[in-house]
Amino acid sequence: MDSTFSLSLGLKVFITKSKVIKNRVFDFVSKFEVFIVMLNLSVKKPTSVLVRLNLFLWSLSASLIAHSQVSNDAVSVAQNPQSGVEPVANPYGLAALWENSDSITKIVLLLLLMMSMGSWYVIISKFFQNRKFQSQAIQTNQEFWKGHTLKEGASLLDETSPYRFIAESGSGAVQSHVGMKKNIPLNDWLEMNIQSAVDRIQNQTQSGLSFLATVGSTSPFVGLFGTVWGIYHALTAIGISGQASIDKVAGPVGEALIMTAIGLAVAIPAVLGYNWLAKANKAVMDDVREFSEELNGVLIGSSGAAA
Repeated sequence: MDSTFSLSLGLKVFITKSKVIKNRVFDFVSKFEVFIVMLNLSVKKPTSVLVRLNLFLWSLSASLIAHSQVSNDAVSVAQNPQSGVEPVANPYGLAALWENSDSITKIVLLLLLMMSMGSWYVIISKFFQNRKFQSQAIQTNQEFWKGHTLKEGASLLDETSPYRFIAESGSGAVQSHVGMKKNIPLNDWLEMNIQSAVDRIQNQTQSGLSFLATVGSTSPFVGLFGTVWGIYHALTAIGISGQASIDKVAGPVGEALIMTAIGLAVAIPAVLGYNWLAKANKAVMDDVREFSEELNGVLIGSSGAAA
């Protein structure tokens, strides 16, 4: 209310001053036109300068009249704000869907939201994990083979490196080949332990993919369930009201169809993320298996002395 009153008061003062200036200019224009008429009467052929001055004064008068009219309209709008065009709230959309929906529709929306957040968390976390594995593979090729033993080479790698885990598993297999385990040939024993370490790393890289596959395959149907439920309630409300015009049908049915769009918006990133991670994990595991085979060959060739 204070801002509206200040605006109205400011416009009134501005228009009052504009009217005073306009009256003075009109008085000046009238006197100047009388002077031009008298000058034209004294001169047989009016010069182009006088004609231009006359046109300029008339254009100035017209602009002042237009400015006064626009200013008066602005003052009337400021004095009567209800007469102006007020923005109408959109009765459709996600906000209206949430406000007018029942508990089941809200549960479906929250479920889709949680599925989407979980999918993006898996995709982003796996992205950084694969980048870390790639940098650790480069470090292993550059540093590990410089050591004279497996323990020495493993100490040059990061503690969280999967390649260090495989190297320590191979070294531990040589040291644990005692007692009844000596009945197992050393070659088979080393291969068993190294392959077990590789399988654990593969399980680590595969974590989260099952969630992405579940989201990608089920979220469209979850959204479709929300759509069917929403259309059912929309048609029920239309039947009760007895009005089947396009404005009564398009809104509720369109809001219900939004659920299917949300389900697809959740499913598409999950499917794309699953396919990308499957390809990235394959590249990581190729490097891990190559390293494990080389490590197994070193241990077997040295009969365990390189451990």
